Amino acid sequence: MNGDGQGFSSGVDSPGVAAEVPIDVSADEYDAFAELVRMAVEKDPSLRSTTTASSSSSQQGSRMSSSLAMLGPMSAESLPLQNKPGWLRQKAPQGEQYEYLTAQMGNLKLATVCQEAQCPNIGECWGGSDEHTATATIMLMGDTCTRGCRFCAVNTSQAPPPLDPDEPKNTAEAVADWGVGYVVLTSVDRDDLPDGGANHFAQTVRGLKELKPDLLVECLTPDFSGDLDAVRLLASSGLDVFAHNIETVESLQKRVRDPRAGYVQSLEVLRAAKEIPGVYTKSSIMLGLGETDDEIIDTMVDLRDCGVDILTLGQYLQPTPRHLPIVDYVHPEKFDYWRQFGEEEIGFKFVASGPMVRSSYRAGEFFVDAMIRGERAKTRLLPSSS
Repeated sequence: MNGDGQGFSSGVDSPGVAAEVPIDVSADEYDAFAELVRMAVEKDPSLRSTTTASSSSSQQGSRMSSSLAMLGPMSAESLPLQNKPGWLRQKAPQGEQYEYLTAQMGNLKLATVCQEAQCPNIGECWGGSDEHTATATIMLMGDTCTRGCRFCAVNTSQAPPPLDPDEPKNTAEAVADWGVGYVVLTSVDRDDLPDGGANHFAQTVRGLKELKPDLLVECLTPDFSGDLDAVRLLASSGLDVFAHNIETVESLQKRVRDPRAGYVQSLEVLRAAKEIPGVYTKSSIMLGLGETDDEIIDTMVDLRDCGVDILTLGQYLQPTPRHLPIVDYVHPEKFDYWRQFGEEEIGFKFVASGPMVRSSYRAGEFFVDAMIRGERAKTRLLPSSS
């Protein structure tokens, strides 16, 4: 699963055959992840070398950053899971718009990452207000992923159900009636499909734009196994934002993500999407997994070098005891620092950074107000060349 599976939800659902786990976790603790790795290597032996995680990364404990020490991370060891910092608590979802969307999702049998991942921001995003546009995040291609990233709690299987051919049409018709100003389409990874589901994504985008041209559409995508033709197909579908998450810094990739994912592969996906005129690109980094400040900066630079316009940074939260542990809790003021640094020093057009920020968190407010409306207004004010 890409993106917003960071830190919420139910356990992994895949065959539980015991296997040697190539990371610092026992087979009994994480047999589902080990089985997915084994099956992937069996299918493509070239992946074997990517499954060996660095032992040093697993031994990184909680620490204060050498720079900005007063704003550094809070040790997760000294703060039990049930006593998370106060800044990670959210109000229960409520409001007419939230209740309406909840009912509609159930009636139309549409899956959302907001619900599947039990995201605590769901009420804020779905509810909308005078200050920000209501945003919904729809999960296409089912709720079962072919990968087993260790931060994500979405169900996994190497043989998920086939695609629903009516899903693009049904999704477009439903969302067009909801009154939301911004929709995020995301999906599980579907390595079982020749194009990874890119055409299914593209059909949904085209249907949405045909029914509601003013609706802003973001696609938070998998890496399509590095198939850049599939990336360009989707990026050319009429979407406004192409999002793909790098997830973590380069040194932690093998420990955090499925072995079929990769740092360079994700950068190439983002670079290919940016080739399409008029498309904004976006990525996200989880913090609290043991990364250093220098590594965060390096990742920001690499993303910007690929043309990424928008970056989000949020706190990793462990979905279940079987997933990666939290190394540290990053203070809100440090998140503010990264926002300012990303915009002023690295040059991102917009950075959303905070403990509860997710890659599609209140995307309507962040993107509509800060990006599309502002830049389109500037374009209208430019003198005509005629």
